[in-house]
Amino acid sequence: MIRKLHHSAYRCRDSEETRRFYEDFLGLTLAHTLHITQTQTGRGTAVLHTFYQLADGSFLAFFEAPDMPFEFKSQHDFDLHLALEVDEKDLGLMLQQGRARGIRTRGISDHGMIRSVYFEDPNGYVVELAAKQPIHAASMDPALNGARTELRRWQRMKQQACARRMSGT
Repeated sequence: MIRKLHHSAYRCRDSEETRRFYEDFLGLTLAHTLHITQTQTGRGTAVLHTFYQLADGSFLAFFEAPDMPFEFKSQHDFDLHLALEVDEKDLGLMLQQGRARGIRTRGISDHGMIRSVYFEDPNGYVVELAAKQPIHAASMDPALNGARTELRRWQRMKQQACARRMSGT
């Protein structure tokens, strides 16, 4: 049924500022813009919906909606981040380019199955560039990695911790 990701959409503060980051810095092509003047419920609006194409044919999309309040808040990577796959050779180069442009940048981080650099886009979203390592395929293979067993172990551990908190021990 589900074949692949078509697009993932986010709010943005300014469409041109966002374009400079995703197209000029990351190299994604601005593939489509959609000026929305009326919502599906018939309300008049002025929204720009932009789409940036990835090599696999999927898209990152953004909505600039000046007439609708949206609180851009700083978030921890655990709360929200976007990871895009790159070649290993690109990590160091992108890290240097990000720093040279004054973009908030972290890395290179070694996560075993991937190595990553992190940037903050103009909207405050964390964008991770991730390069697969030789163990990636085995790490992501549920027949080899014990993902379900680990999830069940986590759930038991979490329930036990909750029970201890409830009992005051």
